[in-house]
Amino acid sequence: MMPSSKCLFSLISVSVLLLLSASGTTSVSILDKFIHCLPTYSEVYIPLSTIYTPNNSTFSSILESSAQNLRFLVPSMPKPEFIFRPLHESHVQAAVICSRELRIHLRVRSGGHDYEGLSYVSEIETPFIILDLAKLRSINVGVDDNSAWVQAGATIGELYYRIAEKSNIHGFPAGLCPSVGVGGHITGGAYGTMMRKYGLAADNVLDARIVDVSGRLLDREAMGEDLFWAIRGGGGASFGLILAWNIKLVPVPAVVTVFTVTKTLKQGATKLLHRWQQVADKLDEDLFIRVIIQPANAGPNGQRTITTSYNALFLGGIDRLLHVMEDSFPELGLTRNDCMETSWIKSVLYIAGYPNNTPPEVLLQGKSLFKNYFKAKSDFVKEPIPEKALEGLWKRLLEEDSPMLIFNPYGGMMSKISESEIPFPHRKGTLFKIQYLSGWNDGERNATMHVDWIRRLYDYMAPYVPKFPRAAYVNYRDLDLGTNKKGNTSFIEANAWGTRYFKHNFRRLVRVKIKVDPDNLFRHEQSIPPAPIGFEHYSAA
Repeated sequence: MMPSSKCLFSLISVSVLLLLSASGTTSVSILDKFIHCLPTYSEVYIPLSTIYTPNNSTFSSILESSAQNLRFLVPSMPKPEFIFRPLHESHVQAAVICSRELRIHLRVRSGGHDYEGLSYVSEIETPFIILDLAKLRSINVGVDDNSAWVQAGATIGELYYRIAEKSNIHGFPAGLCPSVGVGGHITGGAYGTMMRKYGLAADNVLDARIVDVSGRLLDREAMGEDLFWAIRGGGGASFGLILAWNIKLVPVPAVVTVFTVTKTLKQGATKLLHRWQQVADKLDEDLFIRVIIQPANAGPNGQRTITTSYNALFLGGIDRLLHVMEDSFPELGLTRNDCMETSWIKSVLYIAGYPNNTPPEVLLQGKSLFKNYFKAKSDFVKEPIPEKALEGLWKRLLEEDSPMLIFNPYGGMMSKISESEIPFPHRKGTLFKIQYLSGWNDGERNATMHVDWIRRLYDYMAPYVPKFPRAAYVNYRDLDLGTNKKGNTSFIEANAWGTRYFKHNFRRLVRVKIKVDPDNLFRHEQSIPPAPIGFEHYSAA
């Protein structure tokens, strides 16, 4: 039986001093107010053990648990006053209301993969707190109606596993990294190996449950179509707090095929990649071939070369795949020995980089294979990059310790969906997307050197990508493109990065923000701005 609010208030009041012993004055004040506020608005009992302060022995492990980019865990980075891990949707509602009433800056984390650490670090204002959704991860798969409800704290790997647990002929077209949290992932669009067949994860959302700025729990009907449009690709933590998605499952064959073929510079990698650029978006939509590009040692003397690895999923068997490749991309020289037939769920493990024969149950652990210090950028390409430019790219990659480029093909369903269907606008005419990465393992010491390198690489690529705007992928957040200042930001300032992520959809996102969160409770360095400063003038122009 749940204790009354008065009883719960007393329990918390008695315990709070024990929890806060040795905390600073500011921390005591913020946490004390927050803890006193919570029971007023939650219908479900909130254990004190759901709140972690720096005095808790587990605070650091909780903070680091799902953080993907170690750049934002170094000692010099701001740390939250405390972390709240709600156990029930009502807890989330109470946390939102209390954050608003107490004017506490709130950061929301579902998976922690955000590239600039925005879900667990605030560099624009302190103090701040983290609302960590890791305990809200239930998944209900309905094979009969081809749908599933998945809470925001679950990973996409868990979702894939639960779908496959029910059926070997159902899947979902979301990301390639299984440890990404579902909540934030879909808010940015969310692409994966089935994007050319079925589009993005955000294209396959049927409904959602969110907590709005007033703490109300809303579904699609209650939130209205404008807000429902905005949350499916408009970026996370701008309009409300995602609690769960209702997604549409898609059919997959019982047998799919995967392969990886690697070519070095001596094996004609440059000409082959130039050819891939010409055909990748035109291949059979059942076929997804991305290219992973990185330096590697080429011989016993430690010489470095560039490797281009063609990493693929085909929704069908080897025989049909070989026929498709012979017709469309024979230059790769794919053979039967290069290919492996498998199930869709095992293809998830293969594409994610797990060793062969890894059991699918590993997806339930929600752990990332690649947790390091990194900086990333992105581009959308509409014309093939010339061979000469690729040769210049190779020279620059060989200057860096551990760089990586990933070329992801578009076309297929991605070209059939309107740019304005959801906020994600990068559709028809896009040949492929580039992800630029530089990773390192020596912490802050040489971080500036690596970040400077990737910025120079990005500048080098400017002539070979569209310029008005030079587009970027919102799920690969890049604060180099511009940031909000503390509080409201003018439309004209935010437009610097907003049109890169959303093109013409940015203006509609601003209109939704002004309507649903005019006081800007849900904010971060690149959240959609609520203040219409300059907005009317810009729109009229």
